[in-house]
Amino acid sequence: MRALPALVLLATLAPLAHAEPKLFFDDFQYTDRQAMAAKGWIVRTGSGWPGVEGAQFWADGVRVIADPADKNNRLLQLRAATDGTAKGTRQAQLCHARKYLEGTYAARVRFHDAPVSGPDGDPIVETFYLISPLKAPKDPDYSEADFEYLPNGGWGSNGAYFYATTWETFIPAPNFWKDNQYDRVAGSQEGWHTLVLTIAGQQVNYFLDGKPFARHGGDYYPEVPMSINFNLWFTGLASLGAARREYQQEVDWVLHVKDEMLTPAQVNEQVKTLRGAKVPFRDTVPTRGLPSPCNL
Repeated sequence: MRALPALVLLATLAPLAHAEPKLFFDDFQYTDRQAMAAKGWIVRTGSGWPGVEGAQFWADGVRVIADPADKNNRLLQLRAATDGTAKGTRQAQLCHARKYLEGTYAARVRFHDAPVSGPDGDPIVETFYLISPLKAPKDPDYSEADFEYLPNGGWGSNGAYFYATTWETFIPAPNFWKDNQYDRVAGSQEGWHTLVLTIAGQQVNYFLDGKPFARHGGDYYPEVPMSINFNLWFTGLASLGAARREYQQEVDWVLHVKDEMLTPAQVNEQVKTLRGAKVPFRDTVPTRGLPSPCNL
């Protein structure tokens, strides 16, 4: 991971002045998936990129649960499971409307290092990310910005790694090819983290728990509207026999403020204000009328 000069980075984050910012906020205070769908969330089903070829994305992999640490709170939970075969592998993905581009994005996410049941060792990816559809291989208008945690390694590396990645374009498997810019840090990220990224002025800035983590730009700067997404998927399957194992990831809240550059401290204050006003959901970001296929 590159060390970023904090004073220079913060200088790029002066809020853009207008009276009433457009924002999207979800505290995930739902009782079922139908209530989530009514607020614009799409639960992915079927197969396809990314993940193990032949695996399925399952609706049961997305649910809202009671927060064990706070009886008045609820959490989004993603679940992925496998029996060691592609046919017996299930992955989870949740997507919102494709209408987001410049501004501030943030989520409070809980990463897990080990499965909640079964033997450990499968290379999994726990995420919070933004993405547009890939119209064709090497699509020049493709846009994507990711936070990704790999507790069991993968992508040619052993051990836990946390990534921030911004994409120009790619070619899916089986002839995988990529053009992206990334930073990563080794070591466990078990537990709760606040993830913030800002997109403005031809720079994408990533923050981990209030600290600058990565800065990308140039050809990698997002060009088209994206959806807000979370997913939990396998890059491969470990040789652990037929024992079933299940991995999980939780999300406490997610926030986007359109065209406003907030510092991580300002993000926390915005969320505190919304929760203090007992706002479980707010979406004043204008729609763009674009399809959100939820297939990447």
